Amino acid sequence: MHKVGIAAYGVYVPSNRITTAEIASVWGKNAADITRSLGITEKSVAGRDEDAVTLAYEAAVNALLRTKILPAQIDACLIGSESHPYAVNPTSTIVAEFLGLEKKYLAADLEFACKAATAGIIALSGLLLSGKINYGLVIGSDTAQAKPHDVLEYTAAAGAAAYILSRKETDFIAEILDFSSFSSDTPDFWRRDAVRFPSHGGRFTGEPAYFYHVESSARNLLQKTKSEPADFAYCVFHMPNGKFPRQAAKRLGFTEKQLAPSLIIDQIGNPYSASSLLGLAAVLDIAKAGEKIFMVSYGSGAGSDAFILETTKNLKIWQKSAPVYSDLMKNKKYISYTDYLKSSKKI
Repeated sequence: MHKVGIAAYGVYVPSNRITTAEIASVWGKNAADITRSLGITEKSVAGRDEDAVTLAYEAAVNALLRTKILPAQIDACLIGSESHPYAVNPTSTIVAEFLGLEKKYLAADLEFACKAATAGIIALSGLLLSGKINYGLVIGSDTAQAKPHDVLEYTAAAGAAAYILSRKETDFIAEILDFSSFSSDTPDFWRRDAVRFPSHGGRFTGEPAYFYHVESSARNLLQKTKSEPADFAYCVFHMPNGKFPRQAAKRLGFTEKQLAPSLIIDQIGNPYSASSLLGLAAVLDIAKAGEKIFMVSYGSGAGSDAFILETTKNLKIWQKSAPVYSDLMKNKKYISYTDYLKSSKKI
C-alpha cells in the first residue's frame, strides 16, 4: 500500500515590515490597545514588484534548491491563494513554467480562503496514494488584502510556503499519517466579484467560525486515529491573529511548549494561505526524527483541514541545508504607512 509524505519544502517572506504602531498612528488609534486585542506587533509586506506569483516562485525555488528532485519529475502543481493576480489566467502555470516543469503536469489554482493550500495537500495525497503521480508541488502564497482603517489592516500579511509531496518512502522527511476535513456554509469573511477588499463578520469570525471548525476538525482526527494531544511534540494552527491559535490549542489540550515554535504570526502577521504551512515549516526546521506534528488549517466560508505528520531520519540531513524560515527573519526593512500604501497599490 502506498504512503505519502513531504519530500521537500521551501518558504519565502518579503523583507518589508510595517509595525502596528505605524498603522495605528495614522488612524489615531492606541497601538498598545491594538496589540493587546490582536496579539501582533508587526507584519510582512510585499514589495512593489512582488505578488502571489513571485512569492510562490521564490518559495518553490527554495524547496528545489534543497533536494535532488528535479522540476521535470514533478507531475502536478497546485497553488492556493486569495490573491491570485489574475481572475482568469492561472498562477500555477506561470510558476510551473518558470520552475521548468515539463508540459505533462497537472496545474490548478485553488481558492478556499486561508486553507486553499492545505486542500491542495489532500488532493495531491489522493493522487499519490493511488499511484497516479510520483511527485506533486503545492504552494500557499498570498499578499493578503485589507481595506485601509479595517482591523484586518494590522494582520493581513505576505508570504509563501511550498511543499513537494512524494509516494517514495526514501524521500520522506515527514510522513503524512492521516488527515480529515470539517466544512460548513459559515460566511464569516467574503469578497464578492470585482470588489477589491474583503468584508468580515467581526467577532463572528471567532465564534462560531474559526473555533468551531478548527476544534471540530481536530477532535475528529484525534478520535479517528485514537490519539491525544500528549502524543505530539508540536502543534500548528492557522493564525489569523496572535490570540486565536493560542486559545484553540489550549481548548484542545495542547501546551504552550507544543505550540510556540509554529507561531510565525508573532513575526510576520497572517499570510493567509501560507499561514499554517509557514508555521509547519518553522517546526520542521527544528524537529527531530520520530516526532509527531499535529496541524490544523482554517479557511473562512468555512472549513478546516487537520493533519498528523511524523518526521523521519532524513529530516536531520535536510535541516543542514538552507534557507530556512529563521534565515528570512534576519533581513527586515521597516517601511512607513505611505510606502505600505504604495507597495500594496492602494495609492
